[in-house]
Amino acid sequence: MKFSYKLSDAVHILSYLYIYHDGDLSSRAIAKSIESNPSVVRQLMSDLREAGIIETRKGTAAPHLVKQPVAVSLRDIYLAINMDHDLLHIDPKTNPQCVVGGNIQDTLDSFYARVQKAALDEMATISLADVIDDILAKQRVKEKQH
Repeated sequence: MKFSYKLSDAVHILSYLYIYHDGDLSSRAIAKSIESNPSVVRQLMSDLREAGIIETRKGTAAPHLVKQPVAVSLRDIYLAINMDHDLLHIDPKTNPQCVVGGNIQDTLDSFYARVQKAALDEMATISLADVIDDILAKQRVKEKQH
């Protein structure tokens, strides 16, 4: 099974933009933090720009948040990203002649919809500010340990 790190990387980008707002905000610098390719960063930033979460200008490495971090939820970020937004997937190839195989898809569809809604509702309660605050708190603990 292949996992997508797009949400994690998008939250990483937004946190980076806020924390390092006076630093190097090039896609290359951000990609170095993510340990990814600058083109991946640019694509995610394009998605975030189209969703109205960040603003960028061609030819300059000065992207910035359009809204305060407290006003951006994980749900907002998740839905902004160009990706499959279904958290759970049902096997489409089951035996329709079997009692289980003939009914499992419809059965799971309603249960999975409930799980999807609950996850999105919970994501709406977590702001980018919560993430940034936690990152900075963890960094302060690390600094005190050294």
